[in-house]
Amino acid sequence: MIEARHLRVLRAVSTTGSFSAAARELGCTQPAVSQQMKALESSAGTPLLIRTGREMRLTQAGDALVRHASGILAGLTAAEEEVAAIAGLRAGRVRLVSFPSGSSNLVPGALAALRAEHPGTRVSLVEAEPPRSVEMLRDGDCDIALAFRYGVTGGEWDDLVVRPLLRDRLIGLVPDGHRLAGADAVGIGELADEPWIAGCPRCRRQLVEVCEASGFTPRIDFATDDYPAVVGLVGAGLGVAVLPELAIESVRPKGTRTVTVEPAVEREIVALTLPDLARVPAVAATLDQLARAAAR
Repeated sequence: MIEARHLRVLRAVSTTGSFSAAARELGCTQPAVSQQMKALESSAGTPLLIRTGREMRLTQAGDALVRHASGILAGLTAAEEEVAAIAGLRAGRVRLVSFPSGSSNLVPGALAALRAEHPGTRVSLVEAEPPRSVEMLRDGDCDIALAFRYGVTGGEWDDLVVRPLLRDRLIGLVPDGHRLAGADAVGIGELADEPWIAGCPRCRRQLVEVCEASGFTPRIDFATDDYPAVVGLVGAGLGVAVLPELAIESVRPKGTRTVTVEPAVEREIVALTLPDLARVPAVAATLDQLARAAAR
């Protein structure tokens, strides 16, 4: 294998015309130059220099290697500088995927702080809900996935680095003027006879389980995963809903009132990445800023 340090010595010998002059240019000893040239010729499998008295000239193979050495060493220098910039957070890229209410509440502050501290780091954002966002992470389509879960399912994220961010409680949403609008807390069973606005079958699974544990199955008249649409439907008096507190903070709950629902149901908001990616400086810095944004 041809090593970069040997190419540097060969180029210096070719430029200066002798081992001693190359040694002075490289800041090493003449025997060290001689040893490295022998090692390079051994790796190449052919002589690279012809020594005639005090003069030294390149063989055809040596000439070919010197011609390629300049481009190789220039590319290696550029690569070293780019890696140093990434390691020092003067450059770098992070691909982030987040669910919508995370995008509107946690992500903006985190990315603004990251840009202020490390302006050379670029972050891209796309939206996806778990489990799709987690699949994207495992498939290599993103570097960090902002995700959530209700309860802890054993083993589901064991292969990932899990950075806990916050606990997000489900909050009840009823129309202004509703009989329970002024209540401090509402047992979910008190909403058993109400029409409901809820998400897709996967998204509302937790709601249905909580209601069934309280002795009823919610009558879902409207299904939408769009939070402003949920607020609009509740505000128009068409039903009640429960939304994550993070989601309510991201919309204007016009015509509605929020109520605390018992029993308390919380989802855990986390940032996920792969173990190798967690050691990348730009990814680690983004995780830190997401944690700070969640703590505010």
